[in-house]
Amino acid sequence: MTTQSDLDRISLQESTLRFPRFDEATAWALGSRLRTLAVERSLPVVIDVRRFGQPLFYAALPGTTPDNPEWVRRKSNLTARFLRSSYAIGISLQLAGSTLTEKYGLSATDFVSHGGCFPIHVIHAGVLGSVTVSGLPQRQDHELVVEALCLELGHDYSTLRLD
Repeated sequence: MTTQSDLDRISLQESTLRFPRFDEATAWALGSRLRTLAVERSLPVVIDVRRFGQPLFYAALPGTTPDNPEWVRRKSNLTARFLRSSYAIGISLQLAGSTLTEKYGLSATDFVSHGGCFPIHVIHAGVLGSVTVSGLPQRQDHELVVEALCLELGHDYSTLRLD
């Protein structure tokens, strides 16, 4: 894995994967699509789609543990704070040789720079929520979210996936 190339690709993902509108029905469709992908692949993940401060979709699949919702909460807090994917923040910190605590004074109890949370960006409105997956290695969590976003928004995943 080359961190700089992943970071560049994530920036492209974030600028491309934007919704024309986002409401409860959109959140349910995205969450359901993620759940279908995960069930078809027998993935042990928790899925969370939310407007900041308001959960709109949640699913815990077989093989998950009580730790997974905590990872979701901490990843989602990070995306809410920085309006970027949690994987992008993690890579940026890795490249800088720093941590969330060192650079921003953020507690590991409430924030984690681990991949799997992606901002819900609405055109002409900005980032108003997030979609999060927890249960796989961080790069795979991130990619599952991106794949589902591509399917929901009509983008070719092969052009946006990480190398």
